[in-house]
Amino acid sequence: MTDQHSHWDSVWTNTKHDAVSWHQGEAQTCTDLVRRVSTPSDRVAVMGAGASTLVRELVALGYLHIEAVDHSQVALAQLRALLGEASSAVRFTCADVRSVTLETPVRVWHDRATFHFLTLPAEQALYAASAARGVEPGGHLVMATFSETGPQSCSGLPVANHSAASLAAVFAGGFELVEAFERLHYTPWGASQSFTHALLLRRPL
Repeated sequence: MTDQHSHWDSVWTNTKHDAVSWHQGEAQTCTDLVRRVSTPSDRVAVMGAGASTLVRELVALGYLHIEAVDHSQVALAQLRALLGEASSAVRFTCADVRSVTLETPVRVWHDRATFHFLTLPAEQALYAASAARGVEPGGHLVMATFSETGPQSCSGLPVANHSAASLAAVFAGGFELVEAFERLHYTPWGASQSFTHALLLRRPL
């Protein structure tokens, strides 16, 4: 866990927030999925929030209860600065996503940044258990990971590549797959990366 914090603090210290490979000028796909299954009064958790475009877009749309979770305090400080006075709508949590405990179960748990760094089945199972604890029954998991044809590594770390079927299998204990599709992301320098996007429903307890 300490190594994770150190690694990501270094990344966010040495790279501008709009120059990291995952930066988006706008987070339309993720924002649209979150809005489909929630309202601005619902609680939303964003895993691997970084200096998130998504968080800033949700705040601009009037979302009032956002929990931004990241391994890096540096990233969260950058996000707070970018939000300015609007940061009052966000709770900033520096934690390991495999064991994070949210203050209150959320309506939506979003992740476009952390799950594909969990390459071992045991790590993925811990994450799935955290998500099941963190999402209220009837809520949703909005997931984006590198697809089977996506990158094999990111920020100097290996990644796991996922299809809709593999995501459904990992989260089968608490969630049901509703929808999945692939979409290309373009890095700030123009390279394409294929992502699998999935919407999963939290089953009743």
